[in-house]
Amino acid sequence: MCKECGCGVGGGSAQIDAGHGHEHDHDGHGHQHNQRTVSLNRSLMEKNDRLAEVNRNEFHRRKLVVLNVLSSPGSGKTAFIRETAMRLHERLRMGVIVGDLATDNDAARLRAAGIPVVQVTTGTVCHLDAEMVSRAAQRLDLGSLDVLVIENVGNLVCPADYDLGEDLRVVLLSVTEGEDKPLKYPPMFHSAGCAVITKTDLAAAAGFDRHQALANLRRISHHARIFELSARTGSGMEEWIEFLEQEHAALSGNRRSMLGRALHALLEP
Repeated sequence: MCKECGCGVGGGSAQIDAGHGHEHDHDGHGHQHNQRTVSLNRSLMEKNDRLAEVNRNEFHRRKLVVLNVLSSPGSGKTAFIRETAMRLHERLRMGVIVGDLATDNDAARLRAAGIPVVQVTTGTVCHLDAEMVSRAAQRLDLGSLDVLVIENVGNLVCPADYDLGEDLRVVLLSVTEGEDKPLKYPPMFHSAGCAVITKTDLAAAAGFDRHQALANLRRISHHARIFELSARTGSGMEEWIEFLEQEHAALSGNRRSMLGRALHALLEP
């Protein structure tokens, strides 16, 4: 996780050398450095959490259903998002924020389909954070949208730490990745409000064990709603679209959906 491995920010303690900080022993016993440990009692994730709540309040004020879509690279996020937007077209208006380390290839694919898109290029940063999402959202006409999808950086580790202000965290598992992904990356799958098995049209060719995959998801993502679908063939997509319509209806009725409440409780410190 980012806050443990150092690629993000986290709490802890720092070793500080106090100025020149050494005393010379002129009797020939060498010198000794004086160091002190300063405890950092406030989590450095607090800034992100505060901004995420600001984002969430603004999105709710605008009656926006906001999805944070996460997966490993190559799981079919962009195809899934594109097909979702195309099928929602005459029901709900959707915009997308795309996060990638480099290139705007995914954003270009979505833009070509007529979907409002803002690209966030993170460079060496392996996740999106609440501030990045806030800045990107300002470049979209949120008043003309019903659903905002955040396509996070392809990574099943670091994004799990970062609340972006979403209603629902949606984690994808493609049949080509193997059934044990939820067991290998439990924080990400446990944080999901929805788990989506993608590329189901390739299940037979990939030798995918559906029953084992579902058992693993239910073990780690026991609170999550599970969908099985193929963006290429359209199989299972209608159930997903109906779910999004229900989520939007719940939010428009000034009540947070059951899954939204569950997700928010999971992300609270």
